[in-house]
Amino acid sequence: MKQTIVKSVAITGIGIISCLGNDVGSVVSAMKNGRSGIVYDEQRKDLGFKSPLTSKIKDFFPKDYGINRKAQRTMCEPALYSFAAANDAVKDAGLSEDLIQNDRCGIIFGNDSTIKAGVEAIDIARKYNETHYIGAGYIFRAMNSTITMNLAAHFKTRGANWTLSAACASGAHAIGQALMMIKSGMQDIIIAGAAQETNWMSMASFDTLNAFSSRTDTPQKASRPFDKDRNGLVPGGGGACVIIEDLDHAVARDAKIYCVIDGYGFSSGIGKTLSEPNKKGSVKAMGNALKDASIGPEKIDYINAHATSTLVGDLAEAIAINKVFGPDTPVSSTKSMTGHECWMSGASEIIYTILMAQNKFIAPNINFQALSDDCPPINIISEVKEKKLQYAISNSFGFGGTNAAVVLNFKPEYCTKFLTG
Repeated sequence: MKQTIVKSVAITGIGIISCLGNDVGSVVSAMKNGRSGIVYDEQRKDLGFKSPLTSKIKDFFPKDYGINRKAQRTMCEPALYSFAAANDAVKDAGLSEDLIQNDRCGIIFGNDSTIKAGVEAIDIARKYNETHYIGAGYIFRAMNSTITMNLAAHFKTRGANWTLSAACASGAHAIGQALMMIKSGMQDIIIAGAAQETNWMSMASFDTLNAFSSRTDTPQKASRPFDKDRNGLVPGGGGACVIIEDLDHAVARDAKIYCVIDGYGFSSGIGKTLSEPNKKGSVKAMGNALKDASIGPEKIDYINAHATSTLVGDLAEAIAINKVFGPDTPVSSTKSMTGHECWMSGASEIIYTILMAQNKFIAPNINFQALSDDCPPINIISEVKEKKLQYAISNSFGFGGTNAAVVLNFKPEYCTKFLTG
């Protein structure tokens, strides 16, 4: 197949299921008001979790998105969230069946676990001492590719169809790979995103790493990215989807354009352990994204940091941000409100950044008082700030040293259909 390079790649639709809200308006309101979605989970306390904190998705009902009982037989929690987010994104982008059901439209999602379905299947086998009662649907729930197989069956796409697994950078890498697929001329449209299950089973082994916050008396103040008093992350999850499209294709069909994806950078760099970050890898990913976008660091108006509220991780990212951007570029971590949405975070934080640009503000890094003494100077935005964004970068760094950064371009000559003008 002869590959061609297209001019640019746009985002033309978004959909999200988040602890900040299950629609764009609710999410924007939560970010503007610095409202946290983190709660104390009694079930985790009763199960002996060291930290019973988690973000909570409220008022999510699959039937509201047309997911009937038959469909749910093959869909676990990440697939349900993704189905809802993808339906909203497709509707938002104005994609017709003709545009979706062909070889030029594909699906790529990030997902790195579907633990609950596997645990439930094993429990059933142990209860009855046979596998008969598990049912055929569980295999499709338990596979990491549960999202893309269910979405492909629903939308009847005939292009790309796979799941990307890269720890907490899964969502960003899925969007980056979609970008490359379209730039290469292999696809015109990709329904891309990521999801993270929120059940306690998915976090039981994570809890043993002592990476979670112990600030259980004030759950909404527990996630404190970059703050000197941070003492661990809070897990969360949900589903996020963006429609990624060849810009010329989008313009030709008179699509609404949220932004252009100008750059994608990645790197690998293991720290001393599989869970420890490598600041050199973070620097490389951000530098590669800027190079791909053909811009210098001075052009970036905002950094949506990966910062999860851990001592080691936040310090490493602060060092990397200071090295690449210096002390003045505005920085915040939306994880201060959402907790760490893990496999979903690379996709959801791109949506959060788009919504900030659309509504001309920077979301606050809540619970921030001051940097620790060992942290280099970076410009943490701790209160909501009015700001017109032209370029922004979103960071995602995962276990095992997998790093990703995505540069978004909100220049008005591209975003002719931008909702707020």
